[in-house]
Amino acid sequence: MPDSVSAGGGALPEAATTGASLTIGVAVTVPEPFGSAIQDTRAALGDPLARAIPTHVTLLPPTEIRTERLPEVRAHLAAVAAAHQPFRMLLHGSGSFRPVSPVVFVRVEEGAQECRELEAAIRSGPLARELAFPYHPHVTVAHGLPEEALDAALVEAREFHAAFAVPSFTLSWCGTDAVWRPWCGYGLGAR
Repeated sequence: MPDSVSAGGGALPEAATTGASLTIGVAVTVPEPFGSAIQDTRAALGDPLARAIPTHVTLLPPTEIRTERLPEVRAHLAAVAAAHQPFRMLLHGSGSFRPVSPVVFVRVEEGAQECRELEAAIRSGPLARELAFPYHPHVTVAHGLPEEALDAALVEAREFHAAFAVPSFTLSWCGTDAVWRPWCGYGLGAR
């Protein structure tokens, strides 16, 4: 979680002040220097959104909610965080969802079970929704790029290795510019 993000949240998204809907997501942020390394790889492969999406492991994919539900959502996320303990994550090696989806990723070798448990708890209550695909924790390296770029990403990510503690997860929102902005951090095990 970036130091600037706290459980109190940052600046309220403009959409939240207008009564409109808001697109949110919840994720484990991949810390530095690992996050920038993945973004650099994405940029080198030609991904136009490489710098618009902080490097992460998704716990709740992009989900549109009515802004009046934000207090309920934030209370739900705080309760989920309090009920789960910090854990260790190991990212190593590459994988792909092709041919089903044009995605290449770094595998979550350790911490995947904790991510599955968090995902199930987060995607309940006010955030209950169906998923297009079964949940599979991963870190995206390339998405929707030409086949040759996806092949290159698979090779590039094969040697990636990162180990770090996961003390929290982050609620982010996506603006009309397609940029994801971290908004509120939730410390695991915090009561």
